[in-house]
Amino acid sequence: MVVWSPLRRGAGVTALSVALAVGACGGDEVLGPDALPPTSGGDFDWGVPVGVPVPRLPEGVTMSDEKVELGRHLFYDRRLSGNESQACASCHRQELAFTDAELVAVGSTGELHPRNSMSLTNVGYQPVLNWANPNETDLRSQALTPLFGEEPVELGLAGMEDILLARLEADTTYSRLFEAAYPEREERISIETIVDAIAAFQRTLISFDAPVDRYRLGDRTALSESARLGQALFFSERLECFHCHGGLGFTGTFDFDGKSFPESEFLNNGLYNVDGEGSYPWPNVGVVEFTGNPRDKGAFKAPTLRNIALTDPYMHDGSIATLEGVVDHYAAGGRNITSGPRQGDGRANPNKSGFVKGFELTVEERIALIDFLHALTDSTFITDPRFSNPWEGG
Repeated sequence: MVVWSPLRRGAGVTALSVALAVGACGGDEVLGPDALPPTSGGDFDWGVPVGVPVPRLPEGVTMSDEKVELGRHLFYDRRLSGNESQACASCHRQELAFTDAELVAVGSTGELHPRNSMSLTNVGYQPVLNWANPNETDLRSQALTPLFGEEPVELGLAGMEDILLARLEADTTYSRLFEAAYPEREERISIETIVDAIAAFQRTLISFDAPVDRYRLGDRTALSESARLGQALFFSERLECFHCHGGLGFTGTFDFDGKSFPESEFLNNGLYNVDGEGSYPWPNVGVVEFTGNPRDKGAFKAPTLRNIALTDPYMHDGSIATLEGVVDHYAAGGRNITSGPRQGDGRANPNKSGFVKGFELTVEERIALIDFLHALTDSTFITDPRFSNPWEGG
């Protein structure tokens, strides 16, 4: 069951998430391995750091190295688009923490999407997967939308299922990979095994080796003095950042094996207020599209801040270009648009989260907060060959 708790925090947290949210406020506290919860999760080697829990698997799902390797090949294969011009990786580039640097995603036919491509950083820990759809909870079913969806067209394979399978069946590399990943299946190359393998690869996109992680595990050189000040500000009640972007995942929407239950949060951050009653511009109206509750106008998932310095432009519609702009938005308590079709004072949005209340920063504090956000960049993650394109140089 997915729990939607727009203002509620704290249920099912681990020792690590509490320590991240509370211990960091002091700036100097360092967490050792003994403070962290044990890992778990069957026989598959997730390769997570000591004490970091592993993703919770959907019922009946198993992981294997063979499935992951097959999924990596599929993720980077342009034959998974109707016109063979794009792959999953086209909108999710490793060097950009699996985003694309575009305001909104662009499909294989050139169609603009309504929303910004979300980072796949730690996507296997995400109990809901889209900006504003609380019903999309499984990476396997989610993959069907970019593959076969038509509104908008992404990879553009609607009605081309047989063509897709024929493309893969003609490749001897895939004959070998599918046989290794699904030896028990009579029909190895199928839509079901394709999305299962892509999901297996995505679950391994795990990122917990940023400077902030190394600092908390005892490396006092990992954070500069400025970043440490920024950390203390981030976790302070004065700025309130950690309420929506706290814990191990730096997001309120996070799950893992052994957690009591998944938590999901959709929040209105005062980005728009086009009618004075809390509405956001069509078609990005928020989770109200699914709940029908007027209080859910403009409510979107608060994404992870891990690798956030790499994932500009920001917000669900890419409407804020820089981290500095994001900080200024929250310092103002929302955005006031004074002219044009999106005119409205987001600061006065009646559905705005109570944590978006505005704050003042000195020049030094503003720099420090941005330095801390840069310290969430995991350089190993964006260069790890396990996540790279297996077709290059082949």
